[in-house]
Amino acid sequence: MTVRKKLLGDWRGKTKVAMTVPERNTAVLAELKSLRERVPRLTGSVVASSDGLLIEHDLPPNIEPASMAALAAAQLGVSFRLASTAHGGGFNEVVVHGTEGQVVIYAAGYTSLTVLAGPEVNVGRLHLESRPVARAIAEHLAAAHSSGNEQGKHTK
Repeated sequence: MTVRKKLLGDWRGKTKVAMTVPERNTAVLAELKSLRERVPRLTGSVVASSDGLLIEHDLPPNIEPASMAALAAAQLGVSFRLASTAHGGGFNEVVVHGTEGQVVIYAAGYTSLTVLAGPEVNVGRLHLESRPVARAIAEHLAAAHSSGNEQGKHTK
């Protein structure tokens, strides 16, 4: 082993990078948990930014939240483009019916609410409960964003 490789190895072993864990958005998380309690056969939900960053989730352990957020953002982008090209309007929601369940992505302001449910879910009930939650999440995030901007103004 060369001296350079040894020094580099020593340096790598000593270098520690502090990772900060983003704070949980308790208001959004409460909305997601409440939705799961109200809709039978709901298996999980995730809120993601339009660029695929995870905002909050209530997913089972077998589903990776960051990957689901990225997939939801990709589907949101394609669905928005399809809706605007076909009809010149905005995007509200997309439903994916799979053999093992449903995935529904709702527009929630500049974010998305993705809801996962089993194949036997009542899709009408799912929409009835999820649409207001998507609106509430958009409001929570807008309020958090505007209060963050207000705090930044006061500290400068």
